[in-house]
Amino acid sequence: MATTNGRKRVLAGVCAAVTAGLAVGAVVLSGTASAKGAQADATARTPKPTIVLEHGAFADGSSWNGVISDLREQGYPVVAAANPLRGPASDAASLRTVLDHIKGPKVVVGHSYGGNVISEAAAGDPEVKALVYVAAFLPAPGESALELTNKYPGSTLPGALDPVSYRQGDGTTATDLYIRQDKFRHQFAADVPADQAADMAAAQRPVAQAALEEKATTAAWKTIPSWAIVTTEDLNIPAAAQRFMAQRAHARTTEVAASHSVAVSRPDLVARVIEQAARRHRPLTRRAVSGSARPKPGQGGLKGTFLRCHERKVPFSASDESNVPFSPPRPTRLCRDPAAGSRPRQCSWGRRGRRGRVGRP
Repeated sequence: MATTNGRKRVLAGVCAAVTAGLAVGAVVLSGTASAKGAQADATARTPKPTIVLEHGAFADGSSWNGVISDLREQGYPVVAAANPLRGPASDAASLRTVLDHIKGPKVVVGHSYGGNVISEAAAGDPEVKALVYVAAFLPAPGESALELTNKYPGSTLPGALDPVSYRQGDGTTATDLYIRQDKFRHQFAADVPADQAADMAAAQRPVAQAALEEKATTAAWKTIPSWAIVTTEDLNIPAAAQRFMAQRAHARTTEVAASHSVAVSRPDLVARVIEQAARRHRPLTRRAVSGSARPKPGQGGLKGTFLRCHERKVPFSASDESNVPFSPPRPTRLCRDPAAGSRPRQCSWGRRGRRGRVGRP
């Protein structure tokens, strides 16, 4: 009789264990599905940033055509703003009306003198997530485009200019600057096909001489992450001047053997750098799970859950990535960030079972 009762108790225990295991499995599967669903929903709700392109002197919006095509193929909305080329302050005010009209995150790109403009227009705008300078000026307050061009030798622009003076409405005289059409390709677009360069020369828009002499009053690159493309065969802005400005701004820099018209001759490279800036600064909500998907204290974590983490300087071992089903609650868990190699991170919410992966913007 005792043996029979013992067998019954063992059998009852086994059944209870199996039932509990099935329940746990259902919770795990449900939680994993919820986490994946929340992540997918967050990704779908997060739009790509709008790319705003600002051309420089001696060009117009069509100089971005190749870049626009590449970015649109990648699903980015793009706006090529018209730059009046009258002066950094007034041109920045014009660009700011475009930025204010576009809702959501933005990446702002400037070519040549357009760098002066975006440095002022983007200042203080929380929706501008990154700046990209393409063979462009990155002036500090108190600096002008002319001053930065002359900081290092190498520019042959003065000898290629065709100045045109005119009388303004208030009776004062102003000067617009063109590049002579017979020197345009050599000076501005040496790596662009001759026929295309001739069209660019005919359609060029002049810059006010005063615009190149006007000093900057602010520098958005001091507070907004920046990227820079340095053109080593540039005859407008010496490569040494471009490097100096990019290094001072701590910009992520790409160098290319190209003329000043790199957006025309190498649109693929320019689009790639812009996309790098756009991907790096996608909103965090894209990869964060909702609060309902997080496991409750004592319930254990779920493999694949995205956690917000902060760095913790402690030794890291492979055992920290093991998938222990339901280990006893502990104060913290280490989780590996795939983008950070073997650097350990400590989850900002602890007392969990399985380890999660780190979500990064």
